[in-house]
Parts: sequence; C-alpha cells; structure tokens
Amino acid sequence: MFIYLLASVQLALMLSPEVTFSQSIKFKNKDYKLVFSDEFNEKTLDTNKWHFRTDSKHWSTQKSQNINLAGGFLQIHLKKEISGDKNYTGGGLISKDTFAFGYYETRMKTPKGAGWHSSFWLMNYDGSGTNPSKSNLEIDILENDSKINLGYRTNLHIWKGTHKDIGGQYVSSEKLNQDFQTVACLYRSDSLFYFYNGKEVDKKDVSQLPKNGMNIWLTCIASFLGGTEKVEDEFLPSTLQFDYVRFYKVP
Repeated sequence: MFIYLLASVQLALMLSPEVTFSQSIKFKNKDYKLVFSDEFNEKTLDTNKWHFRTDSKHWSTQKSQNINLAGGFLQIHLKKEISGDKNYTGGGLISKDTFAFGYYETRMKTPKGAGWHSSFWLMNYDGSGTNPSKSNLEIDILENDSKINLGYRTNLHIWKGTHKDIGGQYVSSEKLNQDFQTVACLYRSDSLFYFYNGKEVDKKDVSQLPKNGMNIWLTCIASFLGGTEKVEDEFLPSTLQFDYVRFYKVP
C-alpha cells in the first residue's frame, strides 16, 4: 500500500509539470499535508529555516562555511583541514522549527571514501551541539558510515532519564555514493515506519515511549563509528548532498 501511494504521487508529478512536488499524500486512509519543505533551489540557504551545526565531535569540527547550495542541491563539504583540535571539517543543518507526528522524507547522496558519518535524523535541538539532554527521543532515519556503500542503519534512542538504545535495522541499498536515494519515516503516536525508495524497511512500536518536539538534522562528521579506522584522505575534498527535505502532517 505504501509503495502504491508513493508511486501514485510520483506519477501525478510527472503528469503535472506546473507542480514540482506533492502538497499532500495519503497513508492508511489519512491525508497528510505539506507543512515544511526546502527544495534547495535558491542561490543561498534560507537561514530563516536552518541553524548551522557548528560543534566539534569525533574527528571533525563542523563549520558553517562548509555549507552551500549549487545545482539545486544542498552540499555539505568535507575537508582535511585543521580546525581547533581536529584534523577534518564537516558540517550540517538543523531546522529552526520543531516537528512531531508526520511523514519526513529526503533524497540524498553520500560521500565517497571511508571516514564520514552521514545522517538524516530527528532530535530536539537545545542550541548546544548534539547534547540530547532536552530530547526524549532520537529517530535516526538514515545513518551511514561511508566505508559501507551498499547499506545503512535505522535507529531509535530514548534519552529521557537513562539512555536506552532501542536499536534499528540494517538496510541493504544501492550504491549510496553514486546516485541519490530516497529515505523517509512515518512517525505516529503509536508506531514508527522507516522507508527506503518507497519500500517499508523497519517498524517500531513507540506507543509507550516519551515524546516531544524534534528538529530535523542533515549532517556529516568524520567519525570512528561503524568500525572506521581512518579517513581516506585521497577522496577529499568530498560532499554529502541533499536534493530536498519535506515534512507532512495530518491537518
């Protein structure tokens, strides 16, 4: 059913050249309306929508200077350069608005070469980097360590009280760094569904979990995660790219 509905939306777009993307979609007999999007088609980033991620974590410092728009894409540039006590720089965006139940989607392409942790995720932002102290949940729609090109992980964390890693699913994929892939989640009060290119790949029962508003994160850092031993400098500079990000909710 999910695949059919998404295919219907894509067909409608093809037949209607004046509409660049759907303003509404339907899941399980519920209509979801578009309430937030960035298509990254402008010459400069809309800073009314986004904070820059500017912390230092793992092997890199995240810099606002590493963010730009080009060719209709958000580009997060990844570099070998000293910044503070780190030898690499990455970057990211965090939505200024917070969201809750609804459908989140992006289309993205990961960087080449080992050493980079790319993420499309949801967590409350308190203005202090990735400190989760004010967030009840962290929903990781996609986490990819670039040493792995044919898959990624979903994940779910509880941060309220004692941290608990609920876990996720390894998702086999096409080559993430060669073409854009669509990843998404449907977050409801009782359930969380994850999608890869329109196919459901994971589901979680969240009916008993604590909840609060969350920001959208589009980020990439140099990291040892996923058993990564080093950054492959020969692939640098590189980029993580996003085509768009959209959020729909029930009116």
